Amino acid sequence: MITHVLYDNARLLDPASGLDIHGQLLTEDGRIIALGEKVDLRGADVDIIDCGGHCLAPGLIDMRVFVGIPGADYRDTIFNTGEAAAYGGVTTVCVQPVTQPIIDDMARVEYLMSRARDAAVNFIPLPAATKQLAGEEMTEIGLMSRAGIKAFTDGNVSIANASLMTRILKYMKYFDALLIQHLAEPSLAGSGCMNSGELATRLGLPGIPTEAETIMLERDLRLLKKIGTRYHAAQITCQDSIEVLKAAKASGMKATAGVSVAHLALNEFAIEDYRTFAKVSPPLRCEDDRVAVVEALKDGTIDVIVSSHDPEDPESKRVPFEQAEAGVIGLETMLPVTLEMYHNGQMDLLKILEKMTVNPARILGLGSGVLKEGAPADLCLFDLNSPHRIDPDKLPSITKNTPFDGKPVQGRVLRTVVGGKTVFEHKG
Repeated sequence: MITHVLYDNARLLDPASGLDIHGQLLTEDGRIIALGEKVDLRGADVDIIDCGGHCLAPGLIDMRVFVGIPGADYRDTIFNTGEAAAYGGVTTVCVQPVTQPIIDDMARVEYLMSRARDAAVNFIPLPAATKQLAGEEMTEIGLMSRAGIKAFTDGNVSIANASLMTRILKYMKYFDALLIQHLAEPSLAGSGCMNSGELATRLGLPGIPTEAETIMLERDLRLLKKIGTRYHAAQITCQDSIEVLKAAKASGMKATAGVSVAHLALNEFAIEDYRTFAKVSPPLRCEDDRVAVVEALKDGTIDVIVSSHDPEDPESKRVPFEQAEAGVIGLETMLPVTLEMYHNGQMDLLKILEKMTVNPARILGLGSGVLKEGAPADLCLFDLNSPHRIDPDKLPSITKNTPFDGKPVQGRVLRTVVGGKTVFEHKG
């Protein structure tokens, strides 16, 4: 039985080590055992895959993915999410607890993992930090931490109660757990549905000011300063928040942050025609904030790029803008849309990949996200320059609520490998 696979004629890209060479990579039983310009096959029977000179990088890790199971399989299923991830070169997805019922105890974590056992990619559950996402009572963080859970979040709900947040941060410190916080001060965000400003006024829509994000971040970091727990801002979207985070990092605080592909590639004018397929949470910001976010990604203030994949059924989107649910799909389009920064000369290729591989792996304490001997053979082979337009009808997601419908992009995933097994191969 052949257990060795040689990926030949590849451009090997490893953001963790800075590796960027033309060479080979050898795997055995789901692990990388050698890589370089020319590897020793050690006399083994080898299955050879010709990479055609294309880029071979660690599989992408997405820290913010919403799934429909349990409770909303008409929008999304575990199987379908795995297919969508594999299509986009994503080998690990971190599942938000916003399901029905809420994933807020070990039994529900185990239920999700049992459903995900046969999925195409790795699923990591991120249970709720507060029971029922209500922000009133802490979940069994200690019990779940001892069972191997490394991070907790209330998904798309902010933990607004400062006293409860303090208790959560103190308790999590004992287990070296990570808190992932959605930033939206509830009394400021209110019933807003888009970025506050001139465009919101012109469209007659209630706005959400950037202060709703920044004030929540400032509060959390002030609490964090004395406690020292690991903290991750799920999505940063504006200049003021960037300045606050930059100062916190400079002082040595254990704070990291992510940004969604939508906030990197789009600004508030994407919803100018009341386009609900571009309604997200936090809302798309002004162009100055979008540019600031890209710069923060370049200088390392923002650590991670996420898809914020959140399928919504047509009935939730084809309604007046205020009534529409916030959320877009993104697993399939994360890599090609992000590569726009490379093709525009804004950012180095390894730096871009770093934000979707080794950085999330380090934050979550995973052994993946790297190309090195002994690491899991979770791989993404992609054509850096393949031009095409994003066609929702060709995406595996059940729902098609993408803000990038028809967008021209360069870059296409050719093969996705999880644990040494090919789970997606482009047939075009």
